Amino acid sequence: MLKGKVAAISGAASKRGIGLAIARAMADQGARIAVLDLDAEAAQQAADSLGDGHTGVACDVTDADQCRAAIARVEERLGPVDILVNNAGITQPLKIMDIGPAEYDAVTDVNLRGTLQLSQAVIPGMRERGRGTIVCMSSVSAQRGGGIFGGPHYSAAKAGVLGLMRNMARELGPDGIRVNAICPGLIETDITGGALTDERKEDICEGIPLKRVGQPSDVAGACVFLASELAAYVTGAVIDVNGGMHIH
Repeated sequence: MLKGKVAAISGAASKRGIGLAIARAMADQGARIAVLDLDAEAAQQAADSLGDGHTGVACDVTDADQCRAAIARVEERLGPVDILVNNAGITQPLKIMDIGPAEYDAVTDVNLRGTLQLSQAVIPGMRERGRGTIVCMSSVSAQRGGGIFGGPHYSAAKAGVLGLMRNMARELGPDGIRVNAICPGLIETDITGGALTDERKEDICEGIPLKRVGQPSDVAGACVFLASELAAYVTGAVIDVNGGMHIH
């Protein structure tokens, strides 16, 4: 479904992460992948794990200059970016009164500012070519106000991603650029650390109609759909991937 496309995916070097699962799924569908992550070596190792023809590039999404430089490097190596997945994100399990300026800035800078800045790096080229797809990673936390691992500032940042996505979809639609978002529920990745014990997992699953936590591959499938021509008339949409945790 993605043959001949170039996809740049941020925060995709973690071996058990959503980003690398998306990279694998897109590579399986014929895309050439650029893994963007803070560590250049880890990014290249992740890209190499996908097979030949992929690349890893260092990028701190909180730095606008690095975003532009990373996309320029990707396009030198692979060609114009057709698909951007804004996956890079961090969370902190804090209560409202425990959030200080440093914690707030760290979470909102990666999740929200990073989504804006990396999108800004690909938009000029996509506009020039009259086509492109951007997928933004939000969270069920943005819709239900947290309640699992992320703090209030994480919920706020991920809610901001939804507003940003919708605005970009309106502004960029006439340029042939589609922008959508995915809201994962609880996905079993390294970001949960040691907090997701078997006992807690069982308790959480009681509130999920499908009776299981999600896997990175569950999110990857939705992302491939949004990036493909199957979603050619879909923009400004939010796809929930949460097993029914939040039905609204």
